[in-house]
Amino acid sequence: MKFMCQTNFKKSNFTGSQVQRLVCACCRCKMRWCPSSVLYLLRCAWLQLYTRRGRNRLPLWIREKWAYVRLLVQSLYFNSLTDSDVVFDSIFEPVFWTVDYVTRWFGLVFVFLVVILVSSCVVIAYVVLLPLVLNTYSPAWIVWHLCYGNWIIIMIGFHYYKATKTSPGFPPTEKNDSPFVAVCKKCIMPKPARTHHCGICNRCILKMDHHCPWLNNCVGHSNHRYFFSFCLFMTLGCVYCSISGRNLFLDAYNALERFKHLDMEKPGIPVTGMGILIGLLPPGQTNYQTSAPVYTFKEKMINKSIIYMWVLTSTVGVALGALTIWHAVLISRGETSIERHINSKEKKRMAKRGKVYRNPFNYGRLNNWKVFFGVEKRSHWVTRVLLPSGHAPHGDGLTWDVFPVKKDLIPV
Repeated sequence: MKFMCQTNFKKSNFTGSQVQRLVCACCRCKMRWCPSSVLYLLRCAWLQLYTRRGRNRLPLWIREKWAYVRLLVQSLYFNSLTDSDVVFDSIFEPVFWTVDYVTRWFGLVFVFLVVILVSSCVVIAYVVLLPLVLNTYSPAWIVWHLCYGNWIIIMIGFHYYKATKTSPGFPPTEKNDSPFVAVCKKCIMPKPARTHHCGICNRCILKMDHHCPWLNNCVGHSNHRYFFSFCLFMTLGCVYCSISGRNLFLDAYNALERFKHLDMEKPGIPVTGMGILIGLLPPGQTNYQTSAPVYTFKEKMINKSIIYMWVLTSTVGVALGALTIWHAVLISRGETSIERHINSKEKKRMAKRGKVYRNPFNYGRLNNWKVFFGVEKRSHWVTRVLLPSGHAPHGDGLTWDVFPVKKDLIPV
């Protein structure tokens, strides 16, 4: 009887809660009607049920992975610091990663493209335009074009090379006493003032302005001057070529149009009437052959080269000129491209509170330009601005003067 009851109970499909209620009921009434064999069977069923549950549990490493995934999912919304910016960055993180990856690997292609385009204009200037200038212009204009053109080429080449090869500046990775204003969420390193993380370089950059794909480098504290000088002198060179080559461009365009009309005209003049009777042409010939047009393949290539150079320099001059003016405005305000967005948000936030926000790194227009170019005396406007100079920028990029007195930051 005992064996049959135990077997039948094991085959029954009781849940854990049902078994527990049954055990409790039997315990309450065992003094009245429950025999000891029934209590024994219930205890065995209870132990066997939980032993079977323990054998069916998932392995420990799977439960740990599942708990970690749940924690990651919960961290997306169980966070008091979560706002719209964090949600936006999380959603578009794959897009940002793709853009950073493509820009990182195509940086060398952009640099090669810049070198090819600039070199082609220089070759056209020396091979095509220089002989025309020497044959048509007065000696004074020849000296002007030679001096200005070569100066522009030297300044463009020097500043582009320095902008690509100079490190933008990185915060120290070892422990030091330099002040910092935040901790980078990606580098997990202290960030000094005006320092930001570049996703393409995957490092924090001192006084970061932006990552320039045409340089394949970040624009930061150490090479910001080289970048702006390259944009400035490239714009001046493009404007110079566009203005001085306007008449040459019109002549070349008209020449190509004239060549097209000559190619479309049939060679020869038809001879009819008395011309055939008096024997102007041999028997069977009806057209009088004229001489071939006086132009060669070399002339075509010269005119096409002039048109190519003028169109390229004009379009680049307009686009790069707008970028140069924008950066000049930012330098006058003591801002970078990133700080422009940060300061605009701070102005709106402070305006709601009835306060006025001031950029702590704005030292005044003239002082901002002195600090940017590293001008410490009057002669530096020539030696450090108008001539190639590899001097270091003002300051170390780790500490900055905030709200200096109204006198010149760098007396000149």
